[in-house]
Amino acid sequence: MAHAVSLRARASTLGALGRAKPFAGSRGSARASVRARAKPWSERDCRLVLEDGSVWRGRSFGAKKTEVGEVVFNTSLSGYQEILTDPSYAGQFVLFTCPHIGNVGINEGDMESSKVHMGAMIVRNLSLNVSNYRSVKDLSTYLEEQGVMGIADIDTREITRRLRETGCLNGCLSNDDSKSDAELLDMAKGYNIVGKDLISEVTCKEPYEWKDTTGEWEFSDKAKASKDQFNVVVYDFGVKHNILRRLASFGCKLTVVPASYPADKVMAMNPDGVMFSNGPGDPSAVPYAVENAKNILGQLPVFGICMGHQVLGQAFGGKTFKLKFGHHGGNHPVRAADGAVEISSQNHNFAVDPKSLPAGITVSHVNLNDGTCAGMVWPEKRAMTIQYHPEASPGPHDSDRCFADFVQMMRDSKK
Repeated sequence: MAHAVSLRARASTLGALGRAKPFAGSRGSARASVRARAKPWSERDCRLVLEDGSVWRGRSFGAKKTEVGEVVFNTSLSGYQEILTDPSYAGQFVLFTCPHIGNVGINEGDMESSKVHMGAMIVRNLSLNVSNYRSVKDLSTYLEEQGVMGIADIDTREITRRLRETGCLNGCLSNDDSKSDAELLDMAKGYNIVGKDLISEVTCKEPYEWKDTTGEWEFSDKAKASKDQFNVVVYDFGVKHNILRRLASFGCKLTVVPASYPADKVMAMNPDGVMFSNGPGDPSAVPYAVENAKNILGQLPVFGICMGHQVLGQAFGGKTFKLKFGHHGGNHPVRAADGAVEISSQNHNFAVDPKSLPAGITVSHVNLNDGTCAGMVWPEKRAMTIQYHPEASPGPHDSDRCFADFVQMMRDSKK
């Protein structure tokens, strides 16, 4: 009994702390202002209907609408703003397995693109209080401004287990009471991400130069050691800002081009190397990207990240396939050919079949969770790829050396 009383007393104390007023001063005033702008819980019922017929009810936040997408789960414990603005999530509903989301709000420095690309956000608990000195608004307000839905107060653990056992499921999310569960189910069943060209929806429209470096978030001495200047063309399949920042920090002058930009125009720029970026969807849906990669391959060093890895895999002559529930999170172990184990940030639903690759290509990295191909090298063609995100935004920076390896490949090609 005494133990139970002690627990109740502790809970009461923690509850009081949770209701404490913000600190005085400019920082406290800013926090108070953000809290004042926080949107209250909507009383409108929100439903997530999965294509298996299951219906999940929760509280809505963000935009009020009806949306369809492929439901995937992300195991990252932090970095929800970077995940929200990652173009690789276009066409998907992202379920966060971390139970508490929104406590640091939204800031202007952690954007990985100009807007939110995912179809909807699924969370267990949404924080209505914001506590971070960089925050400029709360999560619900930001999603509402972006026209993106969110659902909270829902059993994310049970849905994650269902996705893990059955594989990715399409879903329909709605806070429209006029639509029946049967209507939402039909919409969910009618959606298919396979064969859908999502890259054309997120790529840039015209070529542009990127000049920003990692700045205050610099963490690699290797980047500082690079004194050479390399001209690199980046194919934008949905590239994240921090990938560009990391390349620029390694002494690269970057020109970003649309996903369908002709290979001959790229070669006319006389680059030292070409990078094929991350991006959303099915690599088989973008034959124009594969054809460009084929035309560039062997002429100069190339580097593929995530979708770029898959596009180059097809350009090599290999095949890709859809994973059961994909890899989404910042804690995936990968073993490199030299025996080093890296904890990586991953976000993809497709993979390269290593058995389909022609002779001369080596699998350089293996995902230790399921044994899938996580990287390739083709020395004869001066090509390297990785099936994960090395830029640490969000996630670990174990794989930052991949940028250094690409730079070294360009340096060796100049000799």
